[in-house]
Amino acid sequence: MNTSNRIFQFVKGGENMSELLTKKCVPCSVGAPTLNEEEIKELLPSLKEGWKVIDNKYIEKTYRFKNFKEGLDFVNKVGQLAENEGHHPDIYLSWGKVVIKLWTHKIQGLHENDFILAAKIDELINI
Repeated sequence: MNTSNRIFQFVKGGENMSELLTKKCVPCSVGAPTLNEEEIKELLPSLKEGWKVIDNKYIEKTYRFKNFKEGLDFVNKVGQLAENEGHHPDIYLSWGKVVIKLWTHKIQGLHENDFILAAKIDELINI
């Protein structure tokens, strides 16, 4: 882990992901508390490999695909999931690559919802 740039990355992942998969994103209001560094470090190992925590403000993962269409298909699945969960990621699509950035805009930081959606997004790869 590189703590000097406040980027945390967990490389194993997935042990407690099933717990996140059973939860649903819940609306939070302006002023709700963001996750602190300790809470983030507890949740991060629940995600599959590749998620990074940046400045304790957002989580990000890059997915690789064989071509643009596969990436676009994945983005469309993520969009449908986001609508169902009522929680919307920032998505960057380019040829063979999709970057997902999650944070809770209302509170300007990370919430458990971000980790719930991240776990569910990873499951879309298996569909």
